[in-house]
Amino acid sequence: MYPGNLSSRYSDLYFTTATVKDWKHLLKPDKYKKIITDSFEFLAKEQSVWIYAFVIMPNHFHWVWQMQGEHNLSHTQLRLMKFVAQNIKFDLQANHPAVLEHFKVQRRDRQYQFFKERPLSIPIFTDKTAEQKIGYIHQNPIQEKWRLAAASEEYEWSSAGFYTNGDLHWPFLTHFWYGEEWPPCG
Repeated sequence: MYPGNLSSRYSDLYFTTATVKDWKHLLKPDKYKKIITDSFEFLAKEQSVWIYAFVIMPNHFHWVWQMQGEHNLSHTQLRLMKFVAQNIKFDLQANHPAVLEHFKVQRRDRQYQFFKERPLSIPIFTDKTAEQKIGYIHQNPIQEKWRLAAASEEYEWSSAGFYTNGDLHWPFLTHFWYGEEWPPCG
């Protein structure tokens, strides 16, 4: 039912938010959202993490995830963010060099910075907190400020359809409460 054993249900489980530098709407194009979902899919396939929920907004993204095995948050998060940033940079260099200049920084370790320094990762220790964070993620696109969809499950770049309708559009997702047994067969 649950991926892993019950004694580790809340071990290495996090609600994480990555925010674009200066809150710019860098993630508005679907091609950049796809880079993020491709990274989620890669990490899930290599069994580094379970991805339980996500939403990608124009200037930030949230996800609930859990490290598998010996993988740790800081290293896995760094890999995800580096992959996303590098691929966005390559696309901007090739197709939108003027936009790329908005993200130029004066640092020894990089020329460009697309996201705030470190994604915020908050540990989750209870079902109540997990339910609240997943609900928050799914409500994000329908908030007054955004109005990206009429109903949360209608927003493509989210796990809401997976939880509401059993939509399997995102194969990297694992149901938080039912694990691999979701959606029910038959």
